[in-house]
Amino acid sequence: MAYVPQDEGRFGRISEPRRCWAPKGIRPEVPQQIIREYLYVYAAVCPALGKMTALLLPWANTEMMNIFLEEVSTDFSEFFVIMQVDQAGWHNSENLRIPENIRLLPQPSHSPELNPVEHVWDELREKAFPNLAFKSIREVEQALCREIDRLQNDPDRLRSLTNFPYLRIPC
Repeated sequence: MAYVPQDEGRFGRISEPRRCWAPKGIRPEVPQQIIREYLYVYAAVCPALGKMTALLLPWANTEMMNIFLEEVSTDFSEFFVIMQVDQAGWHNSENLRIPENIRLLPQPSHSPELNPVEHVWDELREKAFPNLAFKSIREVEQALCREIDRLQNDPDRLRSLTNFPYLRIPC
């Protein structure tokens, strides 16, 4: 059995200035833009294993969730997966196809702090998007892919971000 929290995060070309270091007496300049182009990252993390499955998809809806569930089912094929999900509409849809080795466990409404994947989003935003203005959605995709690959190849970092004491369930 594997306990696998799941979430979707939206990333795009709207930049948010963040604090940054500069020598005393110099005010740093950072670019800012508001261009409404987005990608959605679907991610599921097994904190105990330090293993993550992630897909970049164009929308957050039932069709994309079905694609993601199939990917998780394949990646965790040796496990029966208990997947924690929030109560987004596409997680409860009649058209949702849940693979045989996955059971969805809804988390309480309005409680994102219970989902460790939220820390993955914070990490991606901090490492891939600090004070940057991207020229295209393709650049956003490339930055996300680099950081997701970095996280997927660092199980200790994933465990550090997601393995909350109350989630320590043996696999």
